[in-house]
Amino acid sequence: MIKFIVLLFVLCTSFNSYSKTNVSHAIAMHGEPKYNEDFLNVEYIDINSLKGGSIVRSAIGTFDSFNPFTLKGTAAIGIGALYETLTTGSSDEAFTEYGLLAETIEWPDDRSWVSYDIRKEAKWHDGKKITADDVVWTFNTLMEKGHPFYSYYYGDVAEVIKENEQKVRFNFKTNTNKELVLIIGQLPVLPKHYWEDRNFEDTTLEIPIGSGPYKIKSFDSGRSITYELNNEYWGFKNKIPIKVGKDNFGTIRYDYYKDRGIEREAFKSGEIDFFSENSSKEWATSYNINSIKNGLIIKELIQHENPQGMQGFAFNIRKDKFKDRRVRKALSYAFDFEWSNKNLFFDAYIRTDSFFENSELASSGLPSKEELNYLNPYFDLLPKEIFSEEFKNPVTDGSGYMRNQLQEASILLKDAGWDLINGQLKHSSTNEIFEFEILLRSPAFERIVLPFRDNLEKLGMKVIVRTIDSAEYQKKIETFDFDMIVQTFSQSLSPGNEQRSFWGSDAADTNGSRNVIGIKNYAVDGLVESLINAKDREELITITRALDRVLLWNYYVIPQWHISSYRVLYWDFFDQPARKPKYSLGFDTWWINQNKYNQIQSNRTSN
Repeated sequence: MIKFIVLLFVLCTSFNSYSKTNVSHAIAMHGEPKYNEDFLNVEYIDINSLKGGSIVRSAIGTFDSFNPFTLKGTAAIGIGALYETLTTGSSDEAFTEYGLLAETIEWPDDRSWVSYDIRKEAKWHDGKKITADDVVWTFNTLMEKGHPFYSYYYGDVAEVIKENEQKVRFNFKTNTNKELVLIIGQLPVLPKHYWEDRNFEDTTLEIPIGSGPYKIKSFDSGRSITYELNNEYWGFKNKIPIKVGKDNFGTIRYDYYKDRGIEREAFKSGEIDFFSENSSKEWATSYNINSIKNGLIIKELIQHENPQGMQGFAFNIRKDKFKDRRVRKALSYAFDFEWSNKNLFFDAYIRTDSFFENSELASSGLPSKEELNYLNPYFDLLPKEIFSEEFKNPVTDGSGYMRNQLQEASILLKDAGWDLINGQLKHSSTNEIFEFEILLRSPAFERIVLPFRDNLEKLGMKVIVRTIDSAEYQKKIETFDFDMIVQTFSQSLSPGNEQRSFWGSDAADTNGSRNVIGIKNYAVDGLVESLINAKDREELITITRALDRVLLWNYYVIPQWHISSYRVLYWDFFDQPARKPKYSLGFDTWWINQNKYNQIQSNRTSN
């Protein structure tokens, strides 16, 4: 009798644990979604926005494929937006996913699996229903044949199961990866019936079938592509709350340009309608034009609250000369940010001191007690400065005279076995000359890199600065065929699985991964896994700060700069919602004021 009672208790307990699931329209990483199940739209749209009209945007380089999901080829800009995802985020929350293709999301409290009920109204552009078969085929294909990113991002998924025609379930290898139930929803769903008789790994310019609000209208291979609003889009017809007030332009054409200079002039002459300026020099000096003075063009600095991540000179530490941390640290003394900011950037920037800049995730000061709990297990593997010093970039007086900084660099280089002999830096044991190449994709960056090169040459190094076209550059990055590049490591407010691709040892040897630096560090791997498995927001912040310190003190990059605003210019025929989102520009919520458009069209060609 006692055994029966015990068995009954175990069975009941197990059943209750298994049955304790959540079913909702949305899921948040921590806490609750901002918008409840009855919401009609997000707050940063205008319900009176209008759809229609045509705009022209721009891109640099060229394209040769409509398949953005593999390593082969160069995909056309905007092509990924043809495909809807199971869920999508809002731009006024740190990390919450709302049902898109999925009507409801179901998951247990331990987050060991997640399932999605696909909307019966969701359809492909050819009118066929989107089903669980599409989701299963997409996931398995992307994991087997897709870009390496997917295998890292979704590496903790054990299997995907079709539960019925409209329901799919993902089972996980672990119940400790708390973000997995959210990022699975970011999966772009592809049409099985379109792809199953085609070679998924090939490049193609055959117009694909999607599920989103836009379709390809026309294209000129490598030169331009035009998307048109799909009036039969199921998301509009059924007033899916997360899509209300968005995707308002009737057609969007992207014209490709050889470089930013030509692109900029095309905007000023009226060939492009919207332009995002990434150069502080051009922002300060290139727009003293009549079209701005007379109000035809709006020049606007829009503040945001996005983490800035890290932009810097990135070492390829697969190269022997960069394997020594002392060498990498030495080179950091040769970059004079203060001089550059004053003389090249019009004092527009702030020096970046963190891989998670402009967020609560950034490290500062000395490690906290909580951070040490995660750092101490790797004590023997970490730079000892982590535990005793605050990380600070070298600082100059901005005068351009860097004698003290270069002396510090020379001491570090000598300690690492590099001696200055007759004006050349040579290795004491191999007699190898210290020479390397800084690879660029835009000539506009040369003015920034050349002063850095000059300082390096004062140390006895031979440095070549080489600019190549975008397609060739991309291939070299994917195969890690470079010495040093300028690289941006973008971050979100909720870092997770993507960190494996950024810094993980396995990713270092996988072509196409985002570990362009080539990091193979046991401590970094361990901290990344701890971050992914963080049980709550507080622990996530603590571990991310610890990881930040390890990345900084290993001098994997020479940090550059950031700005916490968008620099945008646009011809004044756009209307916008009154409220702006915190974490994006929100351009997908803008629309065309046709009266203003007609006036602009009649005036801008004469300016």
